[in-house]
Amino acid sequence: MGTPRTSHYRTPRGVLGEFVELLWLYDGYVQPHAQERLLPMPTTELVIDLRSGTRASQAATVAGPHSEYWLLDTASAASVIGVHFRPGGAFPFFEFPAGELHNVCISLDALWGARAQLLVEQVLAAATPDDKFDVLEKALLGTARTLSRHRAVSFALQALSDPREARPVAAVSDAIGLSQRRFLERFRNEVGMTPKLFSRVQRFQAVVGAVHALHEVDWADVATRCGYFDQAHFIHDFRAFSGFTPTAYFALKSEHRNHVPLR
Repeated sequence: MGTPRTSHYRTPRGVLGEFVELLWLYDGYVQPHAQERLLPMPTTELVIDLRSGTRASQAATVAGPHSEYWLLDTASAASVIGVHFRPGGAFPFFEFPAGELHNVCISLDALWGARAQLLVEQVLAAATPDDKFDVLEKALLGTARTLSRHRAVSFALQALSDPREARPVAAVSDAIGLSQRRFLERFRNEVGMTPKLFSRVQRFQAVVGAVHALHEVDWADVATRCGYFDQAHFIHDFRAFSGFTPTAYFALKSEHRNHVPLR
């Protein structure tokens, strides 16, 4: 499995940290395989290719929350910097509902216009990784339409994020006090998918996280602990989200749990 020549990370502080989980930079990232399968995640990623030049249309992309796997080209060495948003954390920084980014990868300049071009130029001009992270943080804070969540979405994210303790979506909606239609609309606008789909993806991710560091797996036990009611339901969901059977994924898994090498 390939590793970056250098890697740098920052966890934003203050209010930005409520929406952004991690800023990251990989330089000289080389993989021994030509393709990876990226597994579904309910989060958004902003990525800038540091080797693509200064044109934002080619260098900067946004990958929205996804419930389908994607193929990534890993044939060439990469130097990239990015923003990993928390679930439901990207909506303040884009001027349309997050649901429009569901299963979408789009150029940042289609979302930010001239601001995307300026960001790419400033990131490339910054001398150090910390300087580049400073540029990203400043750009996000300067773009944010709001830095608060709707209380219903905050409650629902907490209630649905841990599959082992997740409540039925109908029960969450009732507890919030909104009509189901209004709740579903608000949740999708901020998180990018429906509460039910978000809960399913989180449960799938719980399985991937539970087996990632293991050498042997009791799949029935893992499925039960992650909230699946029966083995058939578990296998169906796993194949629908990943394109693999659980055992095939386990045989191929890499050090990066959501990146599965193909060839």
